[in-house]
Amino acid sequence: MSQDFAGKVAVITGGASGIGLGIATEMAARGARVVIADIEADALASAAVTIGATGIQTDVTDQDSVQALADETVARMGRVDVVCNNAGIGPMAMIADMTPSDWRWIIDVNLYGVIHGIHAFLPKLRANADGGFILNTASIAGLAAGMPGLGAYCVTKFGVVALTECLRAELVMANSAIGAGVLLPGPVRSNIGKSKRNRPATLGDGALADVELDDVAEEFGRAIPWLSPQEAGRIAADGIRDRHLYVPTHPQMFDAVGARHDAIAAAFSR
Repeated sequence: MSQDFAGKVAVITGGASGIGLGIATEMAARGARVVIADIEADALASAAVTIGATGIQTDVTDQDSVQALADETVARMGRVDVVCNNAGIGPMAMIADMTPSDWRWIIDVNLYGVIHGIHAFLPKLRANADGGFILNTASIAGLAAGMPGLGAYCVTKFGVVALTECLRAELVMANSAIGAGVLLPGPVRSNIGKSKRNRPATLGDGALADVELDDVAEEFGRAIPWLSPQEAGRIAADGIRDRHLYVPTHPQMFDAVGARHDAIAAAFSR
């Protein structure tokens, strides 16, 4: 195993399971000192012991909680080099059936979770003479929308892509040593199909429902090429190391992205 990140400090939100744990495991194997953040205390404690990481319970929907994560990381580790804003949820519902509380929940986690991470950690990275890297987790659904039931999810993931592209451009304009990229996962084995377990009670119930991708495989028009969290973690770590803007996990899923780009190009040529 390479030691690309020897001595570096990496923080991963949503790090107690799924892609987050896959990234954390890979970063630790490559020599990083890893901090994992998650809202689920028991899963966080177990994952931290398993991979030898520091666990800090965090609610990414709360700016103060994420700021506390950033402050505690620097207090414990002395620095931050890599930030993976990864926490996310994936419930589904038709747009016409969704409630305002549904929108609040998914936007708070998937988009504001990333915004909070950037605002809390960017000053810490600027204080690092070596700079660093921010990897925001979006989705293939952040590049191509259209699947019924995924409207709200796509809205948040398109937002994460746009946010990362703009952040990257601003960092380049400032000649910053900080880079930014967006992870674009396809289907990865995780707990995203059990997202409602963490829906705040204060938001009440709504139309958003947990759906396992196995149950909607036919919507993709072919068999879904699943990855393990460990495989996704390796791809993410390589993307961070190579400072790529776009980090897709499933190159074989480009068809939908390409079709969208072709349709846009056709519209402009009319």
